Amino acid sequence: MTGPALLGAVLIVLAPALAAGQLPAASGAKAKDEKAQPLTVDADRMERFGKENLVIFSGNVVARRDNSVQYADRVEVYLDEKGDRILRTVSTGSVRIITKDCRTGTAQRAEYFDLEQRVTLIGNARVWEEDNVVSGDTITLFISQDRSIVQGGKQERVKAVFYSRDEDKRDGRAVTRRSAEPCRN
Repeated sequence: MTGPALLGAVLIVLAPALAAGQLPAASGAKAKDEKAQPLTVDADRMERFGKENLVIFSGNVVARRDNSVQYADRVEVYLDEKGDRILRTVSTGSVRIITKDCRTGTAQRAEYFDLEQRVTLIGNARVWEEDNVVSGDTITLFISQDRSIVQGGKQERVKAVFYSRDEDKRDGRAVTRRSAEPCRN
């Protein structure tokens, strides 16, 4: 797999997990097994604002679903008028997301927009899988379009490092991570 193709695969495969870690909305288009997976949120505090359709988790927030996990200092969840569907989430403070297949994303802030199927990592954004990494000031993932944009900031430009899978061989065999092994990230 070439470097640009691998980057696309890393970013796009990470995007749904970012959404899952971001308290995804229950959508009719989701697979049955995904609906069956519970979302567990642990935090020091939860505050609900009924009139604003807003729930705020704060203090060491950990959201888990389907073996993906998101860590943040604060997660704001914006619901629809009925409170049945999550429209948007905003996570701030040391945001770290690890997918079930060991892809990782970090940023100072992460925003998820369900209707647009868009995830934006803001502030020292970084996405990686094993040694392959892309970083910039902002990384925007358009989940349904299989597209991503990485933007540099005033201080640094976009950086990307890719390793060919062919170089990752031992004794002539490709090295693959077993699903039971913990993530290196």
